[in-house]
Amino acid sequence: MEDQVEHKTVAVNGINMHFVEIGQGPLVLFIHGFPECWYSWRHQMSFMAKQGYRAVAPDLRGYGDTTGAPNDDPNKFTTLDIVGDLVELLNNIAPQEEKVFVVGHDWGAVVSWALCLYRPDKVKAFVCLSVAFNPRNPLRKPLDTLRKVYGDDYYVVRFQEAGVIEGEFEELGIKNVVKKFLTYRTPGPLYLKKGKPFEDTSSTNDDELPAWLSHEDIDFYANKYKQIGFTGALNYYRSIDRNWEVTAAWTGAKIQVPVKFIVGDLDITYNAPGAKDYLHKGGFKKLVPLLEDVVVLQGVGHFIHQEKPKEINEHIYNYITKISSSQNHSICAIL
Repeated sequence: MEDQVEHKTVAVNGINMHFVEIGQGPLVLFIHGFPECWYSWRHQMSFMAKQGYRAVAPDLRGYGDTTGAPNDDPNKFTTLDIVGDLVELLNNIAPQEEKVFVVGHDWGAVVSWALCLYRPDKVKAFVCLSVAFNPRNPLRKPLDTLRKVYGDDYYVVRFQEAGVIEGEFEELGIKNVVKKFLTYRTPGPLYLKKGKPFEDTSSTNDDELPAWLSHEDIDFYANKYKQIGFTGALNYYRSIDRNWEVTAAWTGAKIQVPVKFIVGDLDITYNAPGAKDYLHKGGFKKLVPLLEDVVVLQGVGHFIHQEKPKEINEHIYNYITKISSSQNHSICAIL
């Protein structure tokens, strides 16, 4: 896959954003999560290119081969900053396309929801994997809430103190850390005991890997983190309270673009308190009125697009095709 894509870099919003692309046609923007990079979309990009689309996947600021991000300042990693990067990217590489299709997973899903919220004029439709829209609660800061619900060993809380978790990851070994995250399948909260991260997790041990993940895949991610460290990626978690502060203007706002949501039944997000009721009993649909569907894949964990690429590829392609057809019909009706 890597020898088939084109690697490019463009200056956007004060950083040098690295992205890869393959194919020609309408642009599909793939937005990765933690602890990944563009490479997490390798299966989807090659598939969509063969279907007549231009697949583009950037390394978000702080990740992979994107450079120039102020990693010493977590406040520069709010969704406003990241969406700004992506809007400038699109303006640079696809100025002729008013809107694009978006696919996001994990933090990439969070960023994609923000893109849909702040700039719905840039999005034709959104295929969301794993992380549902989480509306801003004006009465509760996110970090305090997470600490009260899950305690100090909850992974998001443990990620907050700069340098501490990075040191523990270094001691555990970068390759082991990546492997532990990618193979975590416990359908419940992830706790990382201080000084002993992953000690009590049920993720893959030793050299055993699931069929969907190879040692070459692990090496690809690990080599990137060996080069740049984890701080940039962790800054997304460290900016969650600042993000809450700067997004007050969107309190109560709804997502006004077409959306399809897909999640695995073993995903920690799907098993969070209240998540299933929110997704299936009307709360989600109320905030995302153009929600097409909620798909739950059985026996699948968090990294759904890597674990079940064939199924995810089909969901993405079928939905995008459907949206394209309906939008074309609407244009013809107007004419």
